[in-house]
Amino acid sequence: MLILIVLGVILAVFLIAGFWITSIYNGLVALRNRFKNAFAQIDVQLKRRYDLIPNLVETAKGYMKHESTTLEAVIKARNIAAAAASAVAANPADGNAMKGLLSAEAGLGGALSRLMVVSEQYPDLKANQNMMQLTEELTSTENKVGFARQAYNDAVMAYNTAREIFPNVIFAGMFGFLPAELFKIEDPTERNAPRVSFN
Repeated sequence: MLILIVLGVILAVFLIAGFWITSIYNGLVALRNRFKNAFAQIDVQLKRRYDLIPNLVETAKGYMKHESTTLEAVIKARNIAAAAASAVAANPADGNAMKGLLSAEAGLGGALSRLMVVSEQYPDLKANQNMMQLTEELTSTENKVGFARQAYNDAVMAYNTAREIFPNVIFAGMFGFLPAELFKIEDPTERNAPRVSFN
């Protein structure tokens, strides 16, 4: 009889521990899925921006014939950023891919800024309706990227906090829940969105 009580207590402890560990695991999965979904929202806006840039360059090309290196640099930076975004979209939990995207986005921002500075020298381009519409759409998209990035960073913060607190930290590594990388800009000069206004 005593053996049955002891076995019953041991079984109850194992069941409670099992439910507890399952709860930790499921909570981490939910938080990981939340930050992956949040990155998907960034990805939608980045793709929209990447689709706008070739149109912007094509419009500028007609006016800026002597600025082909600037235009080519924008397209090259756009292609690098688009490839980096695809790598992160495949696995938003990959910290190295996120760092690659941040670097590529910084390069694209610099190239777009140079394009906008050079385009200031072309009054006819500034007055072009298509160019004004494209820059307005690009500015709007930049704002949407900023909002989506904030939501993503909030989701990453919640996930990273949940995986680092005790007792979750004991099981997070065992279950393969690695830290997620924030979508942050390191260089303070890169914190501003590229200026795309032709006012």
